[in-house]
Amino acid sequence: MTQNPGSTNPLHGCFDNLVPWLLSLTRSPFVLLLQLCLSISLICVPNRSFLEGIMSSSSITLFCAVISILISMSMSVSATEFIFNTNFTSTNTLLFGNATVDSSVLILTRDSTFTIGRALYPSKIPVRFSDSSFSFATSFIFSVTPQPNHLPGHGFAFLFTPSTGINGTSSAQNLGLFNFTTNGNPNNHVFAVEFDSFQNQEFNDSNDNHVGVDLNSLESTASSTAGFWNEHGEFKELRINNGEIYQVWIECLNSLVNITMAELGMRKPRKPLISLSVDFSELLLDEMFVGFTASTGQLVQSHKILSWSFSTSNLSIGDALVRTNFPSFAPHNDSIFNSIAFIVGIIVGGSGLVIICCIVVYVLVIIKRRGRKKPMDDDIEDWELEYWPHRFAYDDVYAATDGFSEANVVGFGRNGMVYKGELGRSKVAVKKISVETECGMREFMAEISSLRRLKHRNLVKLIGWCKKENGSLILVYEFMENGSLDKKLFECDENTTLSWEKRMKVLSDVATGLLYLHQGWDYKVIHSDVKANNVLLDKDMNARLGDFGLARMQPNKRMVDKKQVVGTVGYLAPEVVRTGRVSMQGDVFGFGVLVLEVVCGRRAMEEGKPLLVDWMRGVMERNEVVVAVDERLKVEEVGEEIDEMERMVCLGLLCAHPEAGARPTMQQVMNILGEINGDNSNHRTFEQIKTSSSSTSFVESDVLKSGR
Repeated sequence: MTQNPGSTNPLHGCFDNLVPWLLSLTRSPFVLLLQLCLSISLICVPNRSFLEGIMSSSSITLFCAVISILISMSMSVSATEFIFNTNFTSTNTLLFGNATVDSSVLILTRDSTFTIGRALYPSKIPVRFSDSSFSFATSFIFSVTPQPNHLPGHGFAFLFTPSTGINGTSSAQNLGLFNFTTNGNPNNHVFAVEFDSFQNQEFNDSNDNHVGVDLNSLESTASSTAGFWNEHGEFKELRINNGEIYQVWIECLNSLVNITMAELGMRKPRKPLISLSVDFSELLLDEMFVGFTASTGQLVQSHKILSWSFSTSNLSIGDALVRTNFPSFAPHNDSIFNSIAFIVGIIVGGSGLVIICCIVVYVLVIIKRRGRKKPMDDDIEDWELEYWPHRFAYDDVYAATDGFSEANVVGFGRNGMVYKGELGRSKVAVKKISVETECGMREFMAEISSLRRLKHRNLVKLIGWCKKENGSLILVYEFMENGSLDKKLFECDENTTLSWEKRMKVLSDVATGLLYLHQGWDYKVIHSDVKANNVLLDKDMNARLGDFGLARMQPNKRMVDKKQVVGTVGYLAPEVVRTGRVSMQGDVFGFGVLVLEVVCGRRAMEEGKPLLVDWMRGVMERNEVVVAVDERLKVEEVGEEIDEMERMVCLGLLCAHPEAGARPTMQQVMNILGEINGDNSNHRTFEQIKTSSSSTSFVESDVLKSGR
């Protein structure tokens, strides 16, 4: 209804002054419906003067605005919204572990090893509304920067968590989310989106540069290589930890979660990187903390959050982030090899050579294809001519494992499961390797090439192999009845654990196998992953070293260059972590850690405890070896056995010396083991070893030089 110009409503002027401020609140569908209802009432109700008074233009606006405010207030009880535009402080965020704020930038981790950093919004947010729906939108700008003299790792995650702090979480590949015992527990009530720069086979990571959705577990429910889909439908990979700045959008409407990322300054791509449905009803509690967590291990990188927005009602909250005037975090490299002149020179000078090589390769491929046209899988047939293990029929292996039944699973390899089976009258172990990733094919070829002529009583015997078209590659081994050493060490009680005599026998067997790899063949073979899980025990409790998926052969060089760290955290030598180069000295380091595990009955890494090597070095300095010995062995404090154990600890620490040049060779290790097992009279030798192994500045003992 239109008010007359001469109306003298005493509140009219006041209402008109409020109109500009309240106008935006009157445009909701609810308020428009309310206006319609009041207009109908004006027509139907006899007392029109009263209604005409309240139905003036300004009055309607105010009345509806008040109703809208009340509605908004009732809705805002459950809604949460905040924006950090490079204005993080230690007071507006909860910081735990190594998380800090520097120049208004949230830094989760810096350049320290084995650290966790967590940052949370200071108050819990409601995630369940009256209609049981849950929606939210968050966007953040981040940069992950590698550190000088360190190989990069591990990653960070955006998360919903029911509690603050970092108790019950682990560093390294666990990202500060869970630990070995809580991973996969449905009572975690954690939703996380990880940005992981380390490929961990334990969690079935697809590669070392991926984004994943974690629901109570580090094994992602959905994952994708980090990157974005452009407007032409082409995928562009983005390297998470190259120091560049990226923006991420995570949006949830009821149960549908969309995750998108892009380079800083780009509009949000239309096609999300990951889209999946998540049932939050059992996953999250009524109120949750929200924030970020990150971790480092032996691998180190800096994780920074530059800006962050979050809302449970506004799905376009990401538009509020400022996306300009950020500093550069990309590492600088002033080497001449990166100069434009050098690059141009290489391109011009080498272009002719490249063209010639391409022509030669093309001609050879054409000749080969004309000679025989076979599917790509048939190229594998050539390997069988070169490598001695014969090829099994896939159907035979399939039948031997009852169709790769879960009931026959006996372990997990680096790129697939291991099954027990029976071929003919022989028990076998069958490793099924996925070839969907490049590392799966590399592992298969490494196993075949490493074991083609390696025949030794202390190495797991490769019987043969087979394949399935467009499927898996399969390796068939001799079956080890007593399983892996780690189960005998860490999963047995005092009645079933290995005796000290058997433990010494195991270490002697492993050392013998390693010596053969290093010196007993035409090529030096570097195993690269010596650990308890890769030591298998046959029916007579003889130890055999297995899993050559990371092995490398070299005719002359003492080291092999790798593009990324290979091995298992806790067994990696410091120089491998720094440089990525594997060597025989790295194998010796892994053997040293194994010796300490066998003596102590404790894993190389355990939650809430220092690294085994560091802890044992302190034990030796305090002369408290008896305290560190596996209590299940029930060793007397004084006697020949404890003396032998002390010498083995000395040997383990010497092998695990932080300086590669200070470690003994495997030949020297064998000589020392022979001395321990045989001549126990030479205490002077082991007093020198003890002194050497507890020092970080030791350069190889003169006593050990006689064992070369």
